[in-house]
Amino acid sequence: MTKTASQPLFNTVAFVGMGLIGSSMARRIKRDGLANKITCAVRSEATRDRVLELGLADEAYCDIKDAVGDADLVMLCAPLGANEAIGAQLSGALKKGAIVSDVGSVKQSVIRDIAPQLDEGVHFVPGHPLAGTEHSGPDSGFPELFEERWCILTPIPGESEDAADKVTALWEACGMYVERMDADHHDRILGITSHLPHLIAYTIVGTATDLEDALRQEVIKFSATGFRDFTRIAASDPTMWRDVFLNNREAVLDVLGRFQEDLMALQRAIRWGEGDKLFELFSRTREIRRGIVDAGQYFANFSAEGEARQSDETGKKKTDE
Repeated sequence: MTKTASQPLFNTVAFVGMGLIGSSMARRIKRDGLANKITCAVRSEATRDRVLELGLADEAYCDIKDAVGDADLVMLCAPLGANEAIGAQLSGALKKGAIVSDVGSVKQSVIRDIAPQLDEGVHFVPGHPLAGTEHSGPDSGFPELFEERWCILTPIPGESEDAADKVTALWEACGMYVERMDADHHDRILGITSHLPHLIAYTIVGTATDLEDALRQEVIKFSATGFRDFTRIAASDPTMWRDVFLNNREAVLDVLGRFQEDLMALQRAIRWGEGDKLFELFSRTREIRRGIVDAGQYFANFSAEGEARQSDETGKKKTDE
């Protein structure tokens, strides 16, 4: 599916933040020659040094203004809670015609925090690549992360169509399918498909951690596939997910209310032995699963792939030592 670029799509791409998404994107850009130069801004000197050691960027800084001044595209890859402060540092720092985009899981808050602070002549194209693993940091990325996954762009009405097309071309060159929708619709959809499942996973695994020690050890020892899947999700970056829930609280609370109602109905069916209702629900949910498979959204489990890669690399390091 990948649409290869015959020449670089941008001269300079600057990253603000270099975690899983940023480092995976930088690796892809480097590998496929999608930009002539990569710069980045990170919070600590240790991360800056690691980024340069890994060859993820040509230049790395701890000051955002130093990284973005000559950038044609600025990709914001930091937690949502940092966006307001990042926006303030972007103000007055970007050249005219530069494009700013992001990878955040909530779009209305990104638009609220970033758009008002950008100078006239700077274009903003909010985006969200639906790809990831539970790992974080510059070492966690890999260039195939985005292959045949969806990226959602939520262009602001009246913004440059050409800027949106350029961001679309970059994500397609990274291997993604690209869809456009408004920010409110995105946040409601992701509240169901991503944010609620993470909240449930955190809750279930949190319940297990509160058990008395002997029982908790048996839960770990005899964990079935379903529980192990929840633990993988619950191992995701806590800062990122704290910010997701706080910045998409209305959509999350709405879908959580509906979930609680459905859960109560399921509880009543179990209590009263209403097997027909249970069978009807389980049959309907199987159809959703089949629809996901038919849509090609299950053929690549990137969380498992990322986990395998990390295990392989850890094994290699131990062997080398």
